Amino acid sequence: MTMTQDAKKVLFVLTSHDDLGGLRSTGYYIDEAAHPWKVFMKAGYHVDFASIQGGVAPQDGRQEGDTEQEAFLNHPDVSRQLASTPALADVDAGSYDAVLYVGGHGSMWDFPGSEGVSRVGREVYENGGVVAAVCHGPAALVNITLTDGKHLVDGKRVAGFTNDEEAAVGLTGVVPFLLADELASKGATHVPGDNFTENVVVDQRLVTGQNPQSATGVAREVVALLAAG
Repeated sequence: MTMTQDAKKVLFVLTSHDDLGGLRSTGYYIDEAAHPWKVFMKAGYHVDFASIQGGVAPQDGRQEGDTEQEAFLNHPDVSRQLASTPALADVDAGSYDAVLYVGGHGSMWDFPGSEGVSRVGREVYENGGVVAAVCHGPAALVNITLTDGKHLVDGKRVAGFTNDEEAAVGLTGVVPFLLADELASKGATHVPGDNFTENVVVDQRLVTGQNPQSATGVAREVVALLAAG
């Protein structure tokens, strides 16, 4: 689809944290950006990237020879942006129809405490846009409050990496908190699916996915919401 002047715009937010509790390097999970990007491109949307600190965001989950990852990473616009992402604090949220908080374990460390994460999510949502997050990306949601002081997730159904999945990858004692529990503590109803199977939850204009397998579905639901809106 050819992009028009009134094409929808989506901001992908990436972690800048690259240390998995001293075990190994981490970052944003490439599939959780590549697969939604493909959906949005097919819909004729424009995608921009930002990271918490700016510059080159650390990557995780790279699979050499994976055709979808290669198409994403080697696309001229994507590679140009990823070579020097703006810091989220410098991004004007007003021009975006949706924001996607991309997962990867790194997001567990720097999304919750980021003022930019909270500001962008609040502004997009209160401007009538869609807030989306996948896998560990919902770590962004634990501290987003609306202008009335209420947590964005309060009273809403959400998906996110489950406690069982964290245990399955052996990182329960490594991550700074358990995502499902933290979301529940802010008033959300966490809706778990089977481990490592697609699970996408839509509640009003909040779209969340449980794991990498849910990344494409999250993007499709964002497109559906924006088309209906």
